[in-house]
Amino acid sequence: MKVVLTGAAGFLGWHTRLRAHAQGEHEVVPVSRETWGELASLVADADAVLHVAGVNRGTDEEVEQGNVRLADDVAAAVRAAGRPVRVVYANSIQDGNGTPYGSGKASAAGRLAALRTEGHTVVDVRLPNIFGEHGRPRYNSFVATFVHAVAKGESPQVTDRAVELLHVQDAAQSLLDALTTDAERLDPRGTEVGVQEVLDLLHEFEASYSTGEFPDLSTPFRIALFNTYRTALFPQRYPLPLQPHSDARGTFVETVRSRGGEGQSSISTTVPGVTRGEHYHLTKIERFAVVQGTATIALRRMFHDEVVEFPVSGEAPCAVDMPVGWAHNITNTGDDVLLTQFWSHELFRPDAPDTFPHPVTQETGA
Repeated sequence: MKVVLTGAAGFLGWHTRLRAHAQGEHEVVPVSRETWGELASLVADADAVLHVAGVNRGTDEEVEQGNVRLADDVAAAVRAAGRPVRVVYANSIQDGNGTPYGSGKASAAGRLAALRTEGHTVVDVRLPNIFGEHGRPRYNSFVATFVHAVAKGESPQVTDRAVELLHVQDAAQSLLDALTTDAERLDPRGTEVGVQEVLDLLHEFEASYSTGEFPDLSTPFRIALFNTYRTALFPQRYPLPLQPHSDARGTFVETVRSRGGEGQSSISTTVPGVTRGEHYHLTKIERFAVVQGTATIALRRMFHDEVVEFPVSGEAPCAVDMPVGWAHNITNTGDDVLLTQFWSHELFRPDAPDTFPHPVTQETGA
């Protein structure tokens, strides 16, 4: 299915594009502010539109009317196609709550729903509060604000209340599910959690991870929140130094300490000049630790161009943890065999390996 994705460069849009790329079931055509003027021509030969673009900051009028105008543009592009097109709308549980944002989302939903009377399929996906990797503080989510504050050693003041939080990759899956559902509305559910509890968990993560130790990862919510947190630390806090203990017998280096959940460790040898990896993950927490030889660990965030590189050596043991959604590899740059330990937070499952091949270095924007 050829799918036009609006807001592809934004928080939810990037994650939706990433998940669709990993699954490989649809051809995704990304649309951003820069290419919005091409919307009608892009929809002309598409099977569906995932409408994720939205306005959530500005004056009351800018927020309310901005969301309506975006929906009007999408509706106009669908009508101009002259044939049935499926529209999936990334709506919000704030729809109709009386705020400018809620009113704008509700009006936008109504404009898109009108397409049903003209032979088009429209699916309204009501998303709760979403959080996840690469969220912008004071913009996308209070979780992003907390993450960046804790990373800087701050502790925000909070008014505690219960919230429903859905990780952005789960939100993205709901949008992709809407491409094939027979329902007109989907209501994905998140995890009920207290605002103070989220802040407490982030402080717990910082206390352990600042020493290189993995925190308790025994629940899906903890894993999702920890992935969100550690991504905000990348690349400034890496590599993580490891402490060698040497005596007359040799050297001992503790490469992984973990407080809970699953875990799997493996080692590999790599001959000079060879590169391993060239893939990315959606949820997996993975650590590379070189214990012998020299290497370069390279990473690139999907759909971005900049490559981050870390030269590492067994002479100065350190670890690099791979952020999700970043293609990564390791290359033996020395003259001897490279010995690397790999650790992931979960056991390897052949039926769901969460490993998607993709090169670190490739054409611009891919």
